[in-house]
Amino acid sequence: MELLETMRRRRSIRKYTDEPVEKEVLNQILQAGLLSASSRTRRPWEFIAVTDRENLKLMSKCRAGAAKMLENAACAVVVIANPEITDVWTEDCSIAMTNMHLMASSLGVGSCWIQGRLRETPDGGTTEAFLRSILKYPEGYKLEAILSLGMPDEQKDAYELDELPIDKVHWEQF
Repeated sequence: MELLETMRRRRSIRKYTDEPVEKEVLNQILQAGLLSASSRTRRPWEFIAVTDRENLKLMSKCRAGAAKMLENAACAVVVIANPEITDVWTEDCSIAMTNMHLMASSLGVGSCWIQGRLRETPDGGTTEAFLRSILKYPEGYKLEAILSLGMPDEQKDAYELDELPIDKVHWEQF
């Protein structure tokens, strides 16, 4: 499938079947993240792949109203970074998240980006501290986001190219 077609068909999927995501497929998704461009090739990101059902269930409570799908996901990739490596760690992590999101879609795996940075738990704590307590990542690392993954239990129509907001594109000047 060519890249534009993959992008057209990629949709956020929040409902998953009980079918597992094969280890080989998960590895390809992680490889897509590892192949991501990063500023000066610093690669500040680290990925935590989570397949344990109990951890996924706990993680589903990491954000007020936005991470519930983790409870039924087959796995998740938590993207964190060492901000001392580069000041553009958020951008670098976002590129990695996007690559994994697109790779999942190209492989028939449903995924959803769950923003973690600057977000709160239902009780007002930080999503970052909540996840750090479960996943034990070092104190200096910062959370960017979580990519939930699972075999889709919902179908969404692809985007139509002729419906894109072309008025958002400006040539030469705004």
